[in-house]
Amino acid sequence: MADLQDDELYLPRTVVNKLIKEMVPNIRVSTDARDLLLNCCSEFIHLLASEASEVSERQQKKVISPEHVLEALATLGFPEYIEDVKAVHREYKEQASKHRRRGKSRLERLGIPEEELLRQQQQLFEEARQQHLEVGVANAVVFVATVPYSQNDMMEQQ
Repeated sequence: MADLQDDELYLPRTVVNKLIKEMVPNIRVSTDARDLLLNCCSEFIHLLASEASEVSERQQKKVISPEHVLEALATLGFPEYIEDVKAVHREYKEQASKHRRRGKSRLERLGIPEEELLRQQQQLFEEARQQHLEVGVANAVVFVATVPYSQNDMMEQQ
């Protein structure tokens, strides 16, 4: 059980392997070196997250913001990474906004007004409701037809 919890504290190996391939595509890296890089990356992230958490607590915030991470980088002695981190964050925000806009444009590309789509949805719901009721009535008729009458039931009907 402890091994599982320890594994959860590290980056996935596939992520680190992909980073290694991208950074040094023409060089083979031993398993020991990959493990060392995995440990170093994870330790750096833990250190940075802890420091960013302390920054946010000092500012009496409950959520770590990108500014807290940037301040943590400076505090930990990595000011040379700040501009790169800002650039990556800007790129991430642009990609995320494009993805959100793409989702909206799918609805717009249908060429059907939202009101019409809602009307069609309500119509489909009503048709499904009617089919459900018809099946329910048919099942009730089959059930009643298959229930054997007892002598008492026959006497009550007379």
